[in-house]
Amino acid sequence: MSAKPIPGRTTAGAEGDVVVLLIGMRINHFRGVHHWLPALGAMLRMLRELGRNRDRGLLGHALLTGSPRSYCVVQYWESKEKLYAYAAAPDMFHRKVWAIVNRKEKESRQHVGLWHETYVVPEGGYESIYADMPAHGLAAATGVLPLAARGRRGADRLAHRSSGRKPGPEPERGGGQGERAATTLGRPAGKGEGEGE
Repeated sequence: MSAKPIPGRTTAGAEGDVVVLLIGMRINHFRGVHHWLPALGAMLRMLRELGRNRDRGLLGHALLTGSPRSYCVVQYWESKEKLYAYAAAPDMFHRKVWAIVNRKEKESRQHVGLWHETYVVPEGGYESIYADMPAHGLAAATGVLPLAARGRRGADRLAHRSSGRKPGPEPERGGGQGERAATTLGRPAGKGEGEGE
């Protein structure tokens, strides 16, 4: 069942740093199914395990494919400490899988490639916009807000700070229908360059 689109423009409700893990695999040789199928199955099993243990810190994830050979999971984590703790926890499936991968690396290397990239993005280093979309990506992991809550322009959303006031003058709030809130740059939202960036 697909999620229902949220009408209008929205943004993610993330606060503070955002931890993103990109993890994936590439099938180098389709005939090596006994090497790459277990890797794919292990990733799905780890995601189920994390779904049952929300306190481990995984906020949300999205499965992506770029081709029949390439698979990626975008993961959003509460903190890098929780990500590292999960990866090293002896009672969690990741540790067991990584031991198997290390033992079989030489024989599997030609059949399947594995990779990951981790990003810790400080507040002020990310922003998002979704138009007529169900909760997706960062918003699915951290919550959905109306676009006006963080600013209609990308620069305004990047300027958002969860603690204390935003830099610059306090935005005005439109009271009546058809009025628009002023941005932190002092010009009405929706006017000028970058509307809805």
